[in-house]
Formats: sequence, structure tokens, C-alpha cells
Amino acid sequence: MSDEVSRFGVVEPEDLPDDLRDRVGAIADKSGFVPNIFRALGHRPAELRAFLDYHDALMDKADGLTKAERELVVVATSGANHCTYCVVAHGAILRVRAKDPELADRVSSNPWQVELDERGRAIVDLALALAHDSAAFGEAELADAREAGLTDDEIWDVGAITALFAMSNRLAHLTALRPNPEFFLMGRLPR
Repeated sequence: MSDEVSRFGVVEPEDLPDDLRDRVGAIADKSGFVPNIFRALGHRPAELRAFLDYHDALMDKADGLTKAERELVVVATSGANHCTYCVVAHGAILRVRAKDPELADRVSSNPWQVELDERGRAIVDLALALAHDSAAFGEAELADAREAGLTDDEIWDVGAITALFAMSNRLAHLTALRPNPEFFLMGRLPR
């Protein structure tokens, strides 16, 4: 197995433009390491900047979906798209935010059978409907989500997060992006 992080190489944080070095540095300070996605996208600074901006606009919202629910969408979408990098990376974040060391593995491997509360089930089902056959998505899926109590703003967030990570999953496939080893134990062992 190759030790390459990306088939297109990487850029280390110190070689990024100042604004990106600061943003990635803040993430590294919080997590203790630089997630490989930022190193892989670093050779295209405008795209990394746009990715971070859209990611932050969707994932850092204070209202609507909780941070754990947002990560639930990412893990369900990434599992549906067979994206190892995003399942591993965001599975780690979901484990931490949900305070559940098993949830991410269960959602990514069999999202249809994982036991969730009604709201979680609606979130995962909505993400899967968009991830698997977005052209068939319609009023029935919206009605199910609304019946489970999701607001239109929350439904939009599920859809937008699913769409962003469909793109992210495909970039990870393009680059053959390897997850950081640190992600594998996050949220499984006491810190």
C-alpha cells in the first residue's frame, strides 16, 4: 500500500498563502494535526478557500441542525459514496460530537438499519435519498422529513451538506486521499 497522501501531492501549511495558513493553522491547533484534505487542496488555493468558506457556512451554523446532526449527514453521504477519507475523518468528528464511539461506523456501513431516533432517521433518510438518486428526489421525501419535525431550513441544510460532501467525496476519490492516522482513534478512546 502506498504511503502517499494524495496522488497529486500536497502543500504543507507553511507554504500556503497567509490567510489559508492561518485558517488551517487554527484547525491544526484545535485538532493537534493538519487534516490531509487541506494539504491535498493546498496546491489550488482559490479552491481550498472556496471549499473552506462553503464548509464553514454549512457546518458552523448556530441554528437548526446540531453540530452532531450535521456530521451525521456527512457520514451518511460519505458512506453512500464509498468515500474512505470522509467516512474516517467525519466519523471521528461525529463520534466526538455525538459522544458515541459506535454511531459513525453503524451509519457509514448500514445507514438503513442503524437505530436512530425519529429525527436522526429523517436526517439520514433525506441525505441518502439525495446521495443515491437525486434526480428522483421529490415531494415524498420532503413530506417525510417535515412529518419527522424537520423545518424547511433544516431540510435545506441536509441537502446542502449532502451536496457539498458529494463533491468532497469525489475530490477524495480523484486524489486517492488517505485519512490521517489520528482520525482512526478520535472519539474512541478518552482524550
